[in-house]
Order: sequence, then C-alpha cells, then structure tokens
Amino acid sequence: MSEPVDIVLVYQSLLGIYGDRGNAMVLRSRLAWRGIEARLIEVEPGTPVPAGGAVYLLGGGEDAAQVSAVRALTADGNLYRALDAGAVLFAVCAGYQIVGKTFTVGERDEVIEGLGLLDVNTRRGTERAVGEVLSSWTKPDGTQSLITGFENHGGFTYLGPDARPLARVEIGIGNAGDGTDGAVQGNVLGIYPHGPILARNPELADHLLERALGHPLDPLPSEELDELRRQRIAAVRKAGLRR
Repeated sequence: MSEPVDIVLVYQSLLGIYGDRGNAMVLRSRLAWRGIEARLIEVEPGTPVPAGGAVYLLGGGEDAAQVSAVRALTADGNLYRALDAGAVLFAVCAGYQIVGKTFTVGERDEVIEGLGLLDVNTRRGTERAVGEVLSSWTKPDGTQSLITGFENHGGFTYLGPDARPLARVEIGIGNAGDGTDGAVQGNVLGIYPHGPILARNPELADHLLERALGHPLDPLPSEELDELRRQRIAAVRKAGLRR
C-alpha cells in the first residue's frame, strides 16, 4: 500500500485570514475522488515544518504576520529542504510576496528580506488592487485555461529574470498592472487571487498535484462545475466591460 500524499498547510494563524485554507481541502478532495489517500497536516510557528510533504500551501495575511512567518520559516529551514527534495509550494497573496526576495511593510515601506524562493520583489503599489481578476494560464500541454479569483492587495510585485509569469491578466491588476499575475520558478508557484483560488480552478489544482506526484492524474469531469465556471467567467467579463 502506498504512503498517503501529505499536503502541508503552513502557519494558518499568520497566513490564513482570507479562507485560503480551502485550497488544502480542495487538493485533498481531488486526490480522494481518485482513490488516492491524502493527509492534511497543519503546522504553526513553534512546531517544525515537516520536510517530507508533497505540497505546501501559504495563504494571505497582514504585514506583521508576513514578517513573523518569514522569520519562523527561515529559522525552521524545512520548507527549503522539502523543495530541494522535489515538493511543490503554492503561495497566495501575502504568501506569494514573502516567498520572493523582498517585500515592504508599514507606512514607511520598510523593506523586508523574503524567503528568496522566487525571483520577485514587492513594493507598495500605485493603487490597491481589489476585485475580481481573470487571467489566462498556459498549461504544460500548451493549451490555455482561465484562472478566476478575487484579488485584494496593496503591493505590486515585479519579476526578475529567473521567474516567469504564471498567468496573463485579462481583467484586474495582478502583479503590478503590467498584464501578468503570479510567478513560477522551479516547483514554486505564487499568485494573488484568493477565493480560495483552487476551488474555482480545478485544472490549476490538478496541475499542482501532478507536479508533486510526478505523473498525470485521471480527469474528473463535472458538468455542474463546468457550468459554474462558465457563469463566473461570463459575470467577470461583463463587469469588467463596465469599468
């Protein structure tokens, strides 16, 4: 019997204020529906991060929480070890910012050193990005998939040469109003929308699992989910035309 797939939800007391815990539940459910046993592990500061997980998740949080999370994860070190061993990290919003090289906090825009897992830097934006965001993601097979979610961030993120955009924005702000959202570098993926985003975007959820497992997964067709996505995308596009 194979070992269960460990999905590690990191520091929800710091980076879990926007419902992003739902991303872990989506991943676990999509494995269970395929008959694959999965184990959800929640870890908080003061408890070592397990180094043997398959997928690690970071969510959204406020400035002070970001700083605390970076300090704790740096001191712990096991997230780095897990990625070196082939694990996948998916980081959303504040989690996305802290996995970069630097980000800013507070009214004085103090520059804080991040985890350095993505070649990105975040600074205070020229406007706050709040609202539905719709972007297009190129899947590994070259086909396109739309990503929907809700963005709410004051920082603008700029990509360096070692990171590439995760998606191209159709509606919304994304990284910095530059037509991109998120970043990918190795097995680290970050993006801004909450939602939780994986509940709205099952193809992205399966992509994370397939990267972590190292093989494709059987499809999970759902006419109901497809129709809900169609309605959501149509509503976002209609609202976007009125901006």
